[in-house]
Amino acid sequence: YISLSAVLVGVVHYTKLNVADPVALALTLVHQNWASGIISFGAIVGMTTVLIVMSYGGTRLLFAISRDGLLPAALKRLNPKTHVPVANTWIFGMVASIFAALIPIDKIAELVNIGTLSAFAMVSLGIVFLRHDERFKNLDTAFKVPWYPYLPIASFLACVYLMTQLQAFTWAAFGVWVVLGLIVYVSYGYRHSQVRAKISR
Repeated sequence: YISLSAVLVGVVHYTKLNVADPVALALTLVHQNWASGIISFGAIVGMTTVLIVMSYGGTRLLFAISRDGLLPAALKRLNPKTHVPVANTWIFGMVASIFAALIPIDKIAELVNIGTLSAFAMVSLGIVFLRHDERFKNLDTAFKVPWYPYLPIASFLACVYLMTQLQAFTWAAFGVWVVLGLIVYVSYGYRHSQVRAKISR
C-alpha cells in the first residue's frame, strides 16, 4: 500500500486522488486506458466478493448471537438440507438492500468504519477486564495478547481517536443504533442470555 501510494502521488498530485478510484484515475491521466479498465473491472469484482463475504458473516453473526440467547431462537434455526440459517439470510439481505438503496456510499463507508472501530475498541478494553477476572484469567488459551495491558489500552485509544475523526451524521446514526441494540438487549437478551445464566449459577 505504501509503495502504491508513493507511485500514485508521483504520477498525480495528491489533491486529485481523493476519489473512489485513484489507481484507475492515475492510469487514465497517463493515457493507459486499457490498464485503467482492467483495474476498474478488478475493483468491481473485489467489491462484489467483499459484499458476499460480509453478507455471509452477518448471517452467521445473527446465528451465533441467537444461539447464545441474545436474539429470538428462530434466528438460530438451520435448513435441515443445506444447514443454512435461512431466516437470517433473508433478513440480512433485505436490510442490506434497503440501506444500499437509500444511503449514499460515503455514508455507508463511515457507518461501517465506526461500527468496526467501536467493536475493536470494546474488544481491546474487554481484554483488560477479562485478564483481571478470576473466572477467566487462569483459563488455558492458545493465545494471549502480548505487552498486556499496554497494547490493549493503546489499541483502545487509537480506535477512539479514529472514531472522533468521523462526521457528526455518523455519530448520530451510531447513537441511534446503540440505543436500539440496548433496547433489544434489556428487553430480551438480558433475560435469555445463556452465558449469563451459566455464570450466575
